[in-house]
Amino acid sequence: MSGLAERRGTEDGAGQLCTPLQAETLYGELAPGWEITEGGKALRKAFRFADFHRTMSFVNALAHEANREDHHPDLEVGYNYCNVRFSTHDAGGLTLKDFIGAARADRLT
Repeated sequence: MSGLAERRGTEDGAGQLCTPLQAETLYGELAPGWEITEGGKALRKAFRFADFHRTMSFVNALAHEANREDHHPDLEVGYNYCNVRFSTHDAGGLTLKDFIGAARADRLT
């Protein structure tokens, strides 16, 4: 696993819009399953779980991580799945914060 999950979204420049080259480099550090969508403005991944309890455990752990970083993903949650979308709204697309959040989401599974 890359060192992305160990980084902080509060580091200098973390909230600045990534260039396409920066986004491609950071994307290469993520675990499989993530997609860059919406014309390069968002990261998405579908997580699957055995049951509702495991799904909600993941959602709650991800919410805790997001609150610590003050950077919150959009979530779509059902019985055995959670679709996660990261994008930095104020920057208008992907930032280092989004890639850190994605790496931390993977670390929870």
